Amino acid sequence: MGYTSTGSYFEEFAAGDTFEHARGRTVTQADNLAATHGTLNTAQAHFDLRYSTSMMDGAFAERLVMGGLTLAIVVGLTSADLSENALGDLGLTGVRFPNPVYPGDTLCARSEVLAVADVPERSDAGSVQYRFTGSKDDGSTVVEGVRTILVKRRMVYGERDGNAAVREV
Repeated sequence: MGYTSTGSYFEEFAAGDTFEHARGRTVTQADNLAATHGTLNTAQAHFDLRYSTSMMDGAFAERLVMGGLTLAIVVGLTSADLSENALGDLGLTGVRFPNPVYPGDTLCARSEVLAVADVPERSDAGSVQYRFTGSKDDGSTVVEGVRTILVKRRMVYGERDGNAAVREV
């Protein structure tokens, strides 16, 4: 059995590939409080119920989940399909949070590969750029952005990873 998934090597991605990621993740109040306090975020809307429900004329029904946690969960949901064989992140751009997330919301993710490119100084890997979108069960988008990752080439790492065979497409 291989150390990583048998797919998601650089050679297996193409611009236009789309993914509806299989897993979802329900955000808990404990997740939110741990992330908020663990990062020393002092924005009261994340941990003070009275404050969050009274701000902006009561626009929010609950404590708001910290944007950084929403981003981390959604990018994490994309990992099995897109970055299982990543060597690292190269960039994260255009991140937006168009709608709030509350504890108890279940997040899902979808992605589209925008570009696949050689990295001249890395013959063992290439870059994959993809747009990710995170949404709640009601279909509202809660985070979106573009992530660029450095992904292993199968011809270099496949055998080492225990995944030498080429995946059938």
